[in-house]
Amino acid sequence: MSQSKIHLGTEAKKHRCVCPHDCPDTCGMTVTISDGRAIDLRGDKEHPFTKGFLCVKVNRYLERVYHPNRLQFPLKRVGRKGEGQFELISWEVAIKIVAERFQTIADSTDGPQAILPYSYAGTMGQIQGNSLDRRFFHCLGASLLDRTICATAGAVGSNMTLGTRAAIDPETVVHSKYIINWGSNTSVTNMHLWSLMHQARKHGAKIITIDPFRSKTAGHSDWWIPIRPGTDAALALGMMHLIFKNGWEDEDYLQQHCLGSEQLRERVEREYSPDKVSHITGIPVADLERLTKEYATTRPSLIRLNYGLQRHYGGGMAARTICVLPAVVGAWRDAGGGALLSTSKLYALPGHRLERPDLVLPGTRTINMVQLAEALHGELPGPPVKALYVYNSNPAAVCPDLERVWSGLAREDLFTVVHELFMTDTAKWADIVLPATSQLEHFDIHHSYGHLYMQVNDPVIAPLGECKPNTEVFRLLAEKMNLPSELFATSDENLARELLQPETHPADQFVAQGATPRGAEKPLKGITLEKLRALGPVRLNLPENYAPFANGYFPTASGKCEIYSSTLAAMGMDPLPTYTPPAEDPLTRPELAQRFPLQMVSPPQPSFLNSSFVNVQSLRRDEGEPTVIINTRDAATRKIETGDWVEVMNDRGRFTAKASVGEEVKPGAIVSQGIWWREYTIDGKNVNVTTSSSVTDLGGGATFFDNLVEVRKTMVPT
Repeated sequence: MSQSKIHLGTEAKKHRCVCPHDCPDTCGMTVTISDGRAIDLRGDKEHPFTKGFLCVKVNRYLERVYHPNRLQFPLKRVGRKGEGQFELISWEVAIKIVAERFQTIADSTDGPQAILPYSYAGTMGQIQGNSLDRRFFHCLGASLLDRTICATAGAVGSNMTLGTRAAIDPETVVHSKYIINWGSNTSVTNMHLWSLMHQARKHGAKIITIDPFRSKTAGHSDWWIPIRPGTDAALALGMMHLIFKNGWEDEDYLQQHCLGSEQLRERVEREYSPDKVSHITGIPVADLERLTKEYATTRPSLIRLNYGLQRHYGGGMAARTICVLPAVVGAWRDAGGGALLSTSKLYALPGHRLERPDLVLPGTRTINMVQLAEALHGELPGPPVKALYVYNSNPAAVCPDLERVWSGLAREDLFTVVHELFMTDTAKWADIVLPATSQLEHFDIHHSYGHLYMQVNDPVIAPLGECKPNTEVFRLLAEKMNLPSELFATSDENLARELLQPETHPADQFVAQGATPRGAEKPLKGITLEKLRALGPVRLNLPENYAPFANGYFPTASGKCEIYSSTLAAMGMDPLPTYTPPAEDPLTRPELAQRFPLQMVSPPQPSFLNSSFVNVQSLRRDEGEPTVIINTRDAATRKIETGDWVEVMNDRGRFTAKASVGEEVKPGAIVSQGIWWREYTIDGKNVNVTTSSSVTDLGGGATFFDNLVEVRKTMVPT
C-alpha cells in the first residue's frame, strides 16, 4: 500500500527522481536502472532550475545507496549501550517489541508523554518527512517535538517584519545588480542560485559576501567583508544610519508600505553611529560607508541571508533587522531585488492535512529538540523521557552539549528506537535499529525552499534487504497498537493527493502557519500528482518575474512591513529592530573571554551535509581530517602552525583536530567544519561537545555559533 509499483526489466531505463536532502536546491535527478539496479545517477538536464548539475555529495549518491555498511535487516541490542553490538531479528519481532514497550510506558504513571519522537530533515519529502509519523505520535499521546535546530530563529524573525519568510522568485536573480551573500556560503549550499548570481555578474552585477569565514563563496566574490560572529544586526543598523543620513532611503515606499519608519530613523541616528558599529562588528568605518552607498544606490539590490547568521542568542532579531533593509531602500519594488531567506511559504502547502494536529490531546507538552540533553536528564517539565524514537536525524552527532546527550542515551531505563540507513552515532545507542529505505526505494513528493517547483519521486529500485520507508513502519506500529485504521490505511500516493487537493479538507480548520503575499494565494492551483508524473517539475502558479512585495501587501496583521512590531511589544521585547549580542560575546562577557577568547563557528564541510555522507569513503577522503581554521595572528600567540594537532575546549567539552593557519577567518574567530562521526575522529568527539543547548531570542533555535573557546597545541592522541 505504501509503495508505487516498481517495473523492473532487463533493459536499461532512465527515470526521474528528486534529491531528498536538506538543501534549498531540491535538485532534479535522473537515474538509470538495469536489471533492477541503479547503475548511473546524474542531474536532470530538463529541470528548469537545477539544469542538470549536482553537488559533489549527491553526484556520489549511488555510493550511499549501495554502501557496504547499509543496514538491511532489523537489529536488537545485545551488548552495552553505545557499543554497537546487535543481533538480527525479524520485522514481526521488532514491531512487537516496540509496540509493547510503548504501550507499557503509555499505561504507566508517566503516561504516553514519556515517549518522545525525534526527527528533522534527513529527508525533505512531505510524505516520508512529516505525515503518518505525526499522526502516529499524536494518536499515541506522545510528547510533541519542536523542530527548531536549524531555521526557526531566522524564520520567526523574518516573520515579525514581513509576515512570512523573506522571499523572491529565485529565477529573477539574473536581473540583480548588487548581491549580498549575508552569512550564506551560496556557492556550496545553494549552488544553483550561485549560478544565477554568476550570470548576473556577467551582466554587470557585483557580488559581496559578509561572513567571518572566507568560505568558497567569499573567495569567489568581488568583495569579502569579514564580520565578527553574531554582530550582523549591528551592521544592518549601521547601514540604516548612513542611508537616512545621506537621504538614500525610499521615503515613498516607507510611507506607503511600512509601519515605524520614523521610530527606526530616530533609533539608528541616535544609537548606531559608524564608529560604534565598527567597534561592535570589527568592520572599518570606510568599508561600512562603501558597502552602504553601493547597496543603497544600486538597483536591483538583493540580500541572500541564510541561517548561519541566526545561530546565536540574538539570531531572530538579526534576521528581522536585515529584512528591514530592502524596505528602507525600496529594493522590494524590483524583480531581482529584496531579500531571500526561503521560498517555502510561497508553496502554502496544507501540511496539516498530513500531520493532523487536531489529534493532539490538550495539555500535551512540547520539547525543544535543541534541548535533548535536558530532556534525557529529566530537567524539563513533565514526565521523564522513557522512550525515544529517532528517524530522519542523528542527534548523537548533531545535537549541542553532546557529551550530556551521550550520557542521557546511555541510561539503562531509556528505550531507544532508531530507523536509519546506517549504523550512525545515534544508532549505536539504540535498543532496536530498523533499516530505512533510500530515496530511490520509496515514494515522496517535494517542494523546495530555494526555487518554485513541485516534484514527485517514485521508487525506481526495490528496497534493499528488508528496508522499509517511514510511512510503512508507522502503519505497522499503528496496526499493532490498535490505533484508528482510517488514519493509516491509505497509500503514500493518496497522501500526496490529499496534500494537493484543492477542495476543503476536514483538517483545514488547522491552517498552516505563515501567510503568503498577494499573488500567491493559490500557488498549487492545477498541480496534481498525475501532472507531476507526466511533466516532471511543475512551477507554482505564480507570475513570471514574481516580486512578492513590489506594491506592499505584506501578509502581516497590518498588511505592511512592520518595522515597528506590536507583536514583539506584546511579548515584552523591543518592538523596533535592534542589536542583541551573542550570549557568549567577548565585548559583553569579558570574564568568560579571559578564559575562552575565541568565537567559534562550525559550518558544514562542503562534502558533507551536517552528519550525512560522512561515511561515504570518497567524500571523507576529499575532506581529509577534522580541522580548525585559525587566523595567523591568533595562531602566533599560541605557537600553532598548520598541521599541528590542537585541542579546542571550553567548560562544556573539548575535541582534537588539525590546525590550518591563515587569513581565511577573521582574527578572534575560528572555524571548525563538521559534522564528523565519532569513528572518524581521532578522539571520538566532534565540535558539538563544545556547543551550548541555549536557545535564540526568537523561535527557540539553536545557538551553535554562540560559542567561546580556547585553542592550544596538543600531542597526537593515542
